[in-house]
Amino acid sequence: MDPPRLPIGLHLTRTARVVSRAYDEALAAADGSLPMWLVLMNLKVRARASQRELAAAVGIREATLTHHLNAMEAQGLVRRERDPHSRRTHLVTLTEAGDAAFLRLRDATIAFDRRLRGGIADDRLAAVAETLTSLLFNVGGTEDDLPSPPGPRGCRAT
Repeated sequence: MDPPRLPIGLHLTRTARVVSRAYDEALAAADGSLPMWLVLMNLKVRARASQRELAAAVGIREATLTHHLNAMEAQGLVRRERDPHSRRTHLVTLTEAGDAAFLRLRDATIAFDRRLRGGIADDRLAAVAETLTSLLFNVGGTEDDLPSPPGPRGCRAT
């Protein structure tokens, strides 16, 4: 009889929790957060976006995004204005301070990614990525659930 093994889902969940917490701490040390980083990164990819588009891109509900945008607007990182073609739509753009925050959080993300990849060969990292994709598909995930690659205009994290 084989010795008992830790279920891969439990191992993955625990690892993800620790890595996520460490990434949150790295972003906080750069005066940011994951939601802030995701909004800033998406606004670098597209210069202007509606709140609905941003919520979909970030993967959160519009009401949750509004909470984050309120805080970001109060910090001077983003500007919201009504769409001249639709009074019910608010368009969000980066400010100079938002652009500076983007650069700060991009640098924190790059440093964290280097730390996370430390001592692991590229071929092993590729195998990890393939394994994660297989695990995703094994539980019913689709291509839409895969992380999208970084966009243009300096958003690449590696």
